[in-house]
Amino acid sequence: MRWSQFYLFTTREVPSDAEVVSHRLMVRSGMIKKVASGVYSMLPLGWRSVRKLEAIVRRELEEAGAIELSMPTIQPAELWLESGRWQAYGKELLRVEDRHGREFCYAPTAEEVITDMVRHDVRSYKQLPFNLFQIQTKFRDEIRPRFGLMRGREFLMKDAYSFHAEGASLDATYEAMRAAYERIFAACGLEFAVVEADTGNIGGSDSHEFMVLARTGESEIVSADDGYAANTEKAVIGALAAPAPGAPQAMETVATPDCASIPDVATFLGVEPQQLLKTLVYTSETEELVAVAIRGDRDVNEIKLQNLLDVQHLSLADADVVARETGAPIGFIGPVGLRGARLLVDHSAKDLAHFVCGANEADAHLVGVNWGRDVELGETVDVLLADEGDPSPRSGAPMRKTRGIETGHIFKLGTKYSEALGCRFLDRNGKEQPMIMGCYGLGIGRTIAAAIEQNHDDDGIVWPTPLAPFELLLVALNPQDDEVVRIANDLYARFKSAGVDVLFDDRRERPGVKFKDADLIGVPVRLVVGKKGLGDGKLELSLRADREKHLIDVDAALERTMTALRA
Repeated sequence: MRWSQFYLFTTREVPSDAEVVSHRLMVRSGMIKKVASGVYSMLPLGWRSVRKLEAIVRRELEEAGAIELSMPTIQPAELWLESGRWQAYGKELLRVEDRHGREFCYAPTAEEVITDMVRHDVRSYKQLPFNLFQIQTKFRDEIRPRFGLMRGREFLMKDAYSFHAEGASLDATYEAMRAAYERIFAACGLEFAVVEADTGNIGGSDSHEFMVLARTGESEIVSADDGYAANTEKAVIGALAAPAPGAPQAMETVATPDCASIPDVATFLGVEPQQLLKTLVYTSETEELVAVAIRGDRDVNEIKLQNLLDVQHLSLADADVVARETGAPIGFIGPVGLRGARLLVDHSAKDLAHFVCGANEADAHLVGVNWGRDVELGETVDVLLADEGDPSPRSGAPMRKTRGIETGHIFKLGTKYSEALGCRFLDRNGKEQPMIMGCYGLGIGRTIAAAIEQNHDDDGIVWPTPLAPFELLLVALNPQDDEVVRIANDLYARFKSAGVDVLFDDRRERPGVKFKDADLIGVPVRLVVGKKGLGDGKLELSLRADREKHLIDVDAALERTMTALRA
């Protein structure tokens, strides 16, 4: 492709709403253009990367036995009402009406449509299992779309759904899809991790996320050398060592004026934060207040808590609600004499002895508190947020934290949707059973953006070759010079004949502009034809990854460049 004939316009301006590297570079390099908040046109340069990723995805999914189809982006409300998600999904579901007043939604996912299709077509265990996938546009009305393609409202996604008669069959397909995803990300040239994950509002049992590792990743991951890995929303922590108890004493109330935070109380009383018990009060759509007691130096994993309570929406209760229902101000709440809230005690706090906690009155704390003696331990739960150095649940090995970008997520759905939508089959005994389902999602645009987050420098994108919009950038430095034009055109024709995906920068621009643009768009291999070099019979070959320049003979250009492309 000749640059002069390609729709590619770079810019030096940084978009004012760009908060992450991939957003800035995708706009500046002419890959995407904003149409509305969270909605982008994928321009030709970006679309080429998308198509390359799609080809990898299709190849590996078909190898895993999945079959491609295409489903509509507009879905009837009746199916979502039948599954129970019409209201449960919340405001992220974009609802619309047609001219007859019938309600539809713009699909954020396709469980309802695929299950409806299968329930009308499949009747016997002999027709199972199978795995269907599509690469299709989705829409989720994010309250705050940001980060370009990382958290847009409209996005391109590969979603697959498998249907089974037996759990063992689902297990086999799940493992085949997990292996396919690993091959996909490896084929993309990306560093990634597979972690245990929360199922979210999709539902189901087992779930794994595929994280492209990047310092700028929005998700935290913990992992250990024993092979355990999970995002912090899901991570289970091995047994924590109990902190040293405080000095034995009778429980008593002490004044702690203006000490509503753990650091303030610890400093005022001269104790370590791990000797304190903090109590946080949450509310949900059930309007029940739940008080969570946890060790003072640790944090509540609100996803774990939400799943434990089986609620859709969870938040810290407002101060006035807490004061009205419990009689205590926020910052001074504790389990002793607590009223108006259900008490849950995290495992991190159950072994505390002679600890400090709120006294359920303003500017006061209790010291020397013990479970059993001063207050019943009650309901213990695991709602602890994992942290650096925590023991792995497998071996106790210390876990480390890294950051990643979720680009793929696979689930064992079980019978959640088949039960709700009546997707049933006749088993070997002629008995009707709900089909067992799996679900497998991969963000196409997110993966492209994540690749940039992982592979860039101060000057632009550093593409891994499999996802690069072009493999080779051929630059004619002096396009007004006849010899430069002749050599460059000849090389362009030879590369095309050899099947090289080449972008030929034949523009009448200054060398500085061409080099800046070359660094910005990040094509892996660059070959420069310039008047000065040709005077010595040389061309300049370099890799975007290291930008080390190599002078090569004109006659050896094809061979040397092909070697660089295969490296």
